[in-house]
Amino acid sequence: MSHTLYTTSVQRVQRCELAVPGSNPDMFEKAMKSGADFIFLDLEDAVAPDDKLRARKNIIEAINDMDWKGHGVTISVRINGLDTQYMVRDVVDLVEQCGAKLDTILLPKVGVYADVYMVEAMLNQLEMQQGLKNKIGIEALIETALGMANVEDIARNGASGRLEALHFGVADYAASNRARTTNIGGLNPDYPGDQWHAAISRMTVACRAFGLRPIDGPFGDFKDPEGFKLAAKRAAALGCEGKWAIHPSQVELANEVFTPPAAEVEKAKRILVALQEAAAQGKGAAALDGRLIDAASEKMASNVVRAAEAIAAKTK
Repeated sequence: MSHTLYTTSVQRVQRCELAVPGSNPDMFEKAMKSGADFIFLDLEDAVAPDDKLRARKNIIEAINDMDWKGHGVTISVRINGLDTQYMVRDVVDLVEQCGAKLDTILLPKVGVYADVYMVEAMLNQLEMQQGLKNKIGIEALIETALGMANVEDIARNGASGRLEALHFGVADYAASNRARTTNIGGLNPDYPGDQWHAAISRMTVACRAFGLRPIDGPFGDFKDPEGFKLAAKRAAALGCEGKWAIHPSQVELANEVFTPPAAEVEKAKRILVALQEAAAQGKGAAALDGRLIDAASEKMASNVVRAAEAIAAKTK
């Protein structure tokens, strides 16, 4: 093990992140009661330019007036991009008017670490100005070729500050790479496998190296639950902790996929017990169900048990 280690600075259960347009406040209460671990109220792509200011007011009112914490929700807001006229006022108004109840800000189309640094500097100033006790986290969307080219640098530099998670934004990433698809997520029949595998894997490795949470992005066809589950399972197999939902019907599916099954948790616990017994006998490895288990097995089993315990504590 390298002597250089980056530990996860902020632990949160994030099996599902439900996207809700800030311009549609009628959806807020249903979203709050959907069972999603995270909800991001959107000021960016889901909101038309003429609705941006109204959407910002809707979101501030909802964060202040609704009982998100009472429903077990971590509340986030996706602000507009740094290349827009709305971004600065998004951050200022959110922190000044509802900062004490805001958990994270989701920053879209991050291309270089300086994008994260700018928002972090603003949050530092605004939190001091407002005398806030809570520290608002930052989550970054990796959804451009530039962002993926710099993903390790973004993760490495952001890990020492407010950055908590990276999200894979498949639609804008496809557009940025001029990929031959018009689907949001899912597989392309012309590609022999999963065309998003390399990108999600690279982002996940960057997250795990520097103590961030990797989150998979949207699956556009909410009438295809099986397709959503398969995409979620592929992301989970690569190490992602959760996935977006763009419709309430996808929340339960994401929660199911990213919650370790009881049989998997039980097996992980058996591995830990078997290795403890082996250690007591001076052995570094053991056999369980006809298979060798060792220190690496212990780490994998511990990951499963810790995830299950965190989910159980939250849902309780």
